[in-house]
Amino acid sequence: MTLDPERRAVLLGAKLRALVASGWADDPRASAGEPGVFPGGSTLRSGDTGWVLVDDDTHRALGPALAWARQHDIRELHLLVEQHAALLSRRAALFVRSPSVWLVSGAEVRAAEPEPHVALPGPPVSWHDAAEPLRDAGLDVVVEHGEITGELLGLEVARVVGDVDGSAWVEVGVGRHDREAFAMLHAGREPAEALRTVIDTVDAHRRPGAPAHPLNRLAPSRWLRARVVADPALVGAADLRPVEGILPRSGVKDAVPEAAVGVDDAGRPVVVVASTGIDLDLVPTAADLRLAYAPDARLLLVVPERDAHPVTRALAAALVAPAEVVAIPGDWRGSGPDDAARRAGGTRSHE
Repeated sequence: MTLDPERRAVLLGAKLRALVASGWADDPRASAGEPGVFPGGSTLRSGDTGWVLVDDDTHRALGPALAWARQHDIRELHLLVEQHAALLSRRAALFVRSPSVWLVSGAEVRAAEPEPHVALPGPPVSWHDAAEPLRDAGLDVVVEHGEITGELLGLEVARVVGDVDGSAWVEVGVGRHDREAFAMLHAGREPAEALRTVIDTVDAHRRPGAPAHPLNRLAPSRWLRARVVADPALVGAADLRPVEGILPRSGVKDAVPEAAVGVDDAGRPVVVVASTGIDLDLVPTAADLRLAYAPDARLLLVVPERDAHPVTRALAAALVAPAEVVAIPGDWRGSGPDDAARRAGGTRSHE
């Protein structure tokens, strides 16, 4: 049974007050806390001390909690979660005024210890061989979290899949459901012909000036990343390659910041994280990506000009090693130097 939002907010507020009363029993500020609303959670505020309980999308809770703290002049922030506490603790330590992260277990809270980054195994060797048709079709071949996909301007149009016997092949389509439907409707077609059909369909929509369509609304941050990887000069870089996120995406509709690493035009290491829309968790996610790939690198947060919000700039400046916000003016989807070659069958590989 799904609770209505108002009832759920009341219950989360009561839960937070009980947790704070128990965990901070000796702190007079706890009993005097003023309750507040928070997307997917609840807040308590007493002077410049605040507690935030987050129940939804906990892995992306730190940025919104920091934004709330900034809005209410909170100097001592406590973030309470039942999941991803170790990840959030690691990210919290990247800020000058580091929030305290607490793991909620039943009616108790305990301080969360940060967890290290862990390298995950890549896909089997046979999958790399099976990806050759993606390269031949001029797609970006991207390896992430043990998967290999073929992307057109940041949108997955094909994926390498395999069996327990080690065999691997390409399935065509935008996301899992589209791949299944395409396989049923086009059974027996040559793989190269099937792949070209999907590429042509996506290419007709995923270009500047095209009318609004699901194919040009999906994965906008990956599209922006694809643009700056193809044309690093847009962000003052000399060379960039995409890298996988800290956590795997749930599917093509999962909109999260997307990263690339390389060197800037002065030869210094750089981590570029692209995002569209106003994503309050962009800064913690990006700082964690820099920690994973190049801790001493410059960190560039690349956003469309309209999305360069003051809260993003403020959180970027609040990092121990501040990030730089790079705003892309005009239509960030504008054609880049690799687009013509890509449509003519050129190739880029990011393995």
